[in-house]
Amino acid sequence: MAIVNRTPDSFYDRGATYGLGAALAAVDRAVAEGAAIVDIGGVKAGPGDDVDPVEELRRTADLVRAVRAAYPDLVISVDTWRSEVATVLTGEGADLLNDTWGGVDPGLAGVAAAAGAGLVCAHAGGLAPRTRPHRVEYADVVADVLATVTALAGRAVEAGVRPDGILIDPAHDFGKNTWHSLEVTRRLGELTGTGWPVLVAVSNKDFIGETLGAGLKERNEGTIAALAISAWHGARVFRVHHPAQARAALTAVTELAATRWNT
Repeated sequence: MAIVNRTPDSFYDRGATYGLGAALAAVDRAVAEGAAIVDIGGVKAGPGDDVDPVEELRRTADLVRAVRAAYPDLVISVDTWRSEVATVLTGEGADLLNDTWGGVDPGLAGVAAAAGAGLVCAHAGGLAPRTRPHRVEYADVVADVLATVTALAGRAVEAGVRPDGILIDPAHDFGKNTWHSLEVTRRLGELTGTGWPVLVAVSNKDFIGETLGAGLKERNEGTIAALAISAWHGARVFRVHHPAQARAALTAVTELAATRWNT
């Protein structure tokens, strides 16, 4: 899953794909590098300038429409927590709703069901969108993640979302400190053991930077390591900034795992 953000203040690319032309070029590169899914976002995850639904759609609707026309078979994901935005974007051709904020809009599952779209059910520790954790504590972070995402997946099925379109996401760094994100990574097998396919979004995140003492542009090796560990534990979808590098690493893990299983 390749990341393409039409935001002027994205934490990683700092607005490099904010323009429509630049965003379309980024999609072309991602597809050429082996991305099977492109995740389009119009709102920075962290704190920043307010982006209302109208502005979010201004940034995303024409891009989704253009990508759908250019790539009929590509899976288009949209990173939004808002049901009114999701309604428009599924109408433009989006296949998957990537709700990184843990179901704060209860209408989102209904939009996915009505459109026949998939839904990502994520754990954000109960935080409001675009807020950062502060002294967050869990008795057992993985247990909290498991309870939250499986409950969200169950509610999505009850709302009519097709079960084969549901992914669960521990949402590294969302509602979590570095220790929590590392613990989730080490114990990811508990999530894959639920039977729901697991999405991981670890690319260049702060828990990698803090663990390694690495700046924003120095986290590639840590990202690859986290992706490899996640794949080894059975994760199925990997949201990344650099698809070609990620695919190479994941191919290596697949081959190593196949050797393990066949001996």
